[in-house]
Amino acid sequence: MTEFSLQNPVFATYVVAACLMILKAVAMSWLTVVRMVGANGGFRNPEDMKKTPMNPNPHANQTAPIEAVERIRRIHLNVLENVPFFLIAGLLFVTTDPDLVIAQWLFYGYVVSRALHFLAYITAQIHEVRATFWTIGSVILIYMTVATLVKALGY
Repeated sequence: MTEFSLQNPVFATYVVAACLMILKAVAMSWLTVVRMVGANGGFRNPEDMKKTPMNPNPHANQTAPIEAVERIRRIHLNVLENVPFFLIAGLLFVTTDPDLVIAQWLFYGYVVSRALHFLAYITAQIHEVRATFWTIGSVILIYMTVATLVKALGY
């Protein structure tokens, strides 16, 4: 069995968590579009205000910021700032041949922390609530990265 085979339960766990995080990141783009269409605004580019079948009644304010759309954009940016680190750190962590239960706690813990961060962010919870869930994910990334570094240095 190789480390990067779905026959390896640690790698399979990573693959599930990674796929969920990728799907979440892609879903954020779709959620932005849904919010823009629902608000008939919040567009970013002047050409988006041209009359088209999807925008039959353009108006001058369609590029003005709309908080519901901007909130999704901020959440999406946060995802793009964090998930790539998980994808890399998690894959590197697989090479350390960790215990399956520990890997499951770390990989799925990260997914849950990011899901809870999303819920806190989209429902406009106070900063401390968002920061708590962000911190959990960050600590998981730090742990996996340091564990991988220690193993790579031969300690």
